[in-house]
Amino acid sequence: MKILVTAPYNEKGLLALKESFGEVIYRPWKVNDRAYNEEELKVLLYETEAEALITEHDHVTAEVINANAHLQFIGVCRGTPSNVDLQAATRHGIPVFYTPARNAQAVAEMFISNVIVFMRRTLQAHDWLLARKWDNGAHTSYLEFKGNELAGKTIGMIGFGAIGQLIARLVENYPCHIQYFDPYVNPSTFPNYKSLSLEEVFSSSDIVSVHLPVTEATKGMIDKSLFDKMKNDAIFINTARAVVVNRNDLYNTLKEDKIKGAILDVFDNEPPDELDYKIIDLPNVLATPHIAGATFEVEDHHVTILNEVLIDWFANGNKTVNRLANKDILSTPIEFESK
Repeated sequence: MKILVTAPYNEKGLLALKESFGEVIYRPWKVNDRAYNEEELKVLLYETEAEALITEHDHVTAEVINANAHLQFIGVCRGTPSNVDLQAATRHGIPVFYTPARNAQAVAEMFISNVIVFMRRTLQAHDWLLARKWDNGAHTSYLEFKGNELAGKTIGMIGFGAIGQLIARLVENYPCHIQYFDPYVNPSTFPNYKSLSLEEVFSSSDIVSVHLPVTEATKGMIDKSLFDKMKNDAIFINTARAVVVNRNDLYNTLKEDKIKGAILDVFDNEPPDELDYKIIDLPNVLATPHIAGATFEVEDHHVTILNEVLIDWFANGNKTVNRLANKDILSTPIEFESK
């Protein structure tokens, strides 16, 4: 099998692909500083005569897939394969694999670090020191920048998938109390954590953290009605997806100091538009430019996950892998175009 790899892939991973599948053509999108668009990807697949594709951010549209219905698989090095037209792939019987939780460790570590930075007012203290304001006695900073500890806080997860579960494991020994809203999780799986309604998580948590996927049901799901239930000293965190939050309601909540503040890594528009920047500029917001999952190790993680899935599917014949994005291919008749 000839595999075109446009995702970042380490040498060990590429070698493993060669040993297991044959020829590998490595054309990472990073060389161009942007993902391949539809036309570029069609040309690349045609010129390389690739029989399979491993991608990360490229535009794998229905047109790309229809022109390459012979692909034996599409591997997507992302937590969700949102850049691939899954319906088109399914119509042609092309399995689409992806790499959920590849960035779980990165996001979890940044969650903890940013919560502590926010609660201890570390950035304000740093700016104060750089501004040469420490001139009124040795204890001025001690008094001005007293913060709060993470220990003892109740953390509420909205969505309790791989990232939320990892954060829970990492902070439960601070200790923190963990509770969550996730209708797809069996509460008996996590007897030490509380399964609550969405409203209960918002009203009883010191920290509310969003870990939702984007679906029609979750778009705009978090709005004023939920923000109004939060404690006045609670913190809202979103490192998942911006569109699950009504940003006008979030802005008004923060501007009116109805909660202590927010830690945000995702925005409706990236780069941000005027309203996004109005949120970012608020003094009670710690904002980062969508970097929670940006570690070098994440690329190693997605290589490991995807290679394991491919070997399991093709070498071991396991068609029940849980990292298959379009499970409908197992029961959907394949479309063949008339010649």
